[in-house]
Amino acid sequence: MEQTVETGFTPLGDAIAVVLNSLESGDVVTYGEVAEEAGYPQCARAVGNFLKRNPGFPWWRVVNSRGRLTPRHEAKQELLLRGEGVTVDHGHVVGMRPR
Repeated sequence: MEQTVETGFTPLGDAIAVVLNSLESGDVVTYGEVAEEAGYPQCARAVGNFLKRNPGFPWWRVVNSRGRLTPRHEAKQELLLRGEGVTVDHGHVVGMRPR
C-alpha cells in the first residue's frame, strides 16, 4: 500500500518530504536520489530548494552527486554526519553507496 502524507506542500514537496523523513541516522543520499525516490527523477534542484525553504528536514544527509557537502555549510554538515558515524574527508563523504 502506498504511503501518503498531508504536509501542505505541493505534490512534489509532499513526495520529497516522505523520502527525507525515511532517512535514518547514518544514511547519506544525493539530491538526485531523493528526487528519483520521490518519483520526480528530473527534479534534483527542487530537492535543494525544498531543503533551503524547509530546514526542519535532515538536510545534512543530502549531498551532491559526487558526495560533496553543502557549500557554506560544510563544517556543520560534517559535524552532524560524523556524529552519525559517516566518514567525511576534505568535504566529501567517503564510501557513499546507493540506497
